Amino acid sequence: MMEPQLKFLEVPGVRAKFSPQRRIAWWEWNATGQEQPDQVVLCVHGLSRQARDFDVLAQALAPHARVLCVDMAGRGQSDWLAEPMDYQVPTYVADMAELLRQLRLDFQQTTGRDSAELRLDWVGTSMGGLIGMALAAPPHQALRRLVLNDVGPEIQLASLRRIETYLGNLPVFPSEIAAVHVLEKICAAFGPHSPEQWLALSRPMLRRSLGGWTLHYDPGIAAPFRQMLAAMEALHHGGGGAAAESPLWQLYDQIQACCLLLRGAESDLLTPETAAAMANRGPRARCVEFAGVGHAPALVQPDQVAVVKEFLLSP
Repeated sequence: MMEPQLKFLEVPGVRAKFSPQRRIAWWEWNATGQEQPDQVVLCVHGLSRQARDFDVLAQALAPHARVLCVDMAGRGQSDWLAEPMDYQVPTYVADMAELLRQLRLDFQQTTGRDSAELRLDWVGTSMGGLIGMALAAPPHQALRRLVLNDVGPEIQLASLRRIETYLGNLPVFPSEIAAVHVLEKICAAFGPHSPEQWLALSRPMLRRSLGGWTLHYDPGIAAPFRQMLAAMEALHHGGGGAAAESPLWQLYDQIQACCLLLRGAESDLLTPETAAAMANRGPRARCVEFAGVGHAPALVQPDQVAVVKEFLLSP
């Protein structure tokens, strides 16, 4: 198995617990034989996940493109934020815009070519998809191709309520395997996986803690999530939920990138109706649905990997 390289980008600012500058980590896969190939694929995880979710997909893409799988702030190997309320999409978009700027600069300086020749593509699961939508729309318009994995401009309240039941709860597990079993139950909606696949998906989610193992992320990520959920609950109970269209639709409608939408057929976050609307407006996403999967396809099974690979590598 090919091993990725762990790299870091320093982001200016004081919103870090460890230093005046904070580090954004990514795992880099590159089997192209070129230091600076002209295609870079960035993969960004969901709300409480981390970059190693994309190991299988990255290995499939690595012979053809440079693949960067990013730990967003507060997750994995990236620094935690001093202010929990900063764990929101605008912070992540700013961080990723800086990474994209640096990628273009490095490409230009290393190859002597125009940075516009660098093809930047994005695979975003859930929260990672929302970040990708922002980067693909004005003012950034930074992406050539965009894969939205089980997320869109409308998010179902029932799904957020489900996520709220476990987000920010960081129990200490007596052993790694005990933690893996719990994560397998929490993530059952990912669909059927072998014990080896569950182990690979779960191990990077863990870090050693006093007395055992706990989850990898800052529990502070739950604070803005709960505030958002409370606001949506208030809107729902006030009768405004069905009347107003999500502002995310306006964002989606401005996307110029070629778009692929993946949906778990049993997803409680992305409805068939929202997926159908995404196929008929804005970038008119091509929609592929996977049977026996909820929120969200893990991009581990061969059929899921093949769909993404074909989309990103086709001329």
